[in-house]
Amino acid sequence: MDNRPIGVFDSGLGGLTVVKELKKLLPNEDIVYFGDTGRVPYGTRSYETIKAYANQDMAFLKSKNVKMIVAACGTVSSVFSMEENTDFGVLYTGVLMPAAIKACQVTKNNKIGVIGTSATVKSGSYEKMMRGINKDISVYQNACPLFVPLVENGYTNKDNQVTKLVAQDYLKPIIEKDVDTLILGCTHFPLIRDIISQVMGNSVTLVNPGEQTAIYTANLLKQNDMLCDCDKGGNYEFFVSDSVESFSQYASEFMGESVQTSVHKIDINSY
Repeated sequence: MDNRPIGVFDSGLGGLTVVKELKKLLPNEDIVYFGDTGRVPYGTRSYETIKAYANQDMAFLKSKNVKMIVAACGTVSSVFSMEENTDFGVLYTGVLMPAAIKACQVTKNNKIGVIGTSATVKSGSYEKMMRGINKDISVYQNACPLFVPLVENGYTNKDNQVTKLVAQDYLKPIIEKDVDTLILGCTHFPLIRDIISQVMGNSVTLVNPGEQTAIYTANLLKQNDMLCDCDKGGNYEFFVSDSVESFSQYASEFMGESVQTSVHKIDINSY
């Protein structure tokens, strides 16, 4: 048993999709979340910059004595491999592998779409991993760089016409490939899942990386006998690198509960 918290980080709000799913599966676990809101989005940055940011984010979480780090960021997961974290001293996972495995399990026609940030799509990581699982899989990808700022600015309502128009434009080439499965390859994207589903149609299965990563995290902690032995509800701490007020507003709406008193601003460049 291990009562230390789970550490989760993302470039902004998107990683809350992982926190929300972790809360369902592991309600007694403490969680420390860092959203790098001062440097969002990561998806337009160079590989070197993304890696530097990820190292700082993980160094901060490690300073909070976490037992596991979850890179709840599709961009980081795509360009920063698990192999690079084998000597970090704690358990680690990104969101790429759990989502890729699930997509390969549910597809029926072996045609899988992937949407993500420019860096995620450019890396080709999802295609490489899924074709490693099943060589008959065909992967069709498209970058959706406007989705992250739309989510970060609250354009998430299923009836939002701005986000819907952007989604129609981004998803058209994926639809034309007759995919039956679509990976929401950025943890911001489940926040506009309803809009994406409307555009893609009911016949396409959407894979939520946050949900799959939470399941993988729970199983990994159980396998290593590192689940907490508490019977109380978990404690959640949120840290950001920019405005506390802005994050608190959107995070509270998404989590369905107030997080205002547990949000703190840090200087991430000091890590």
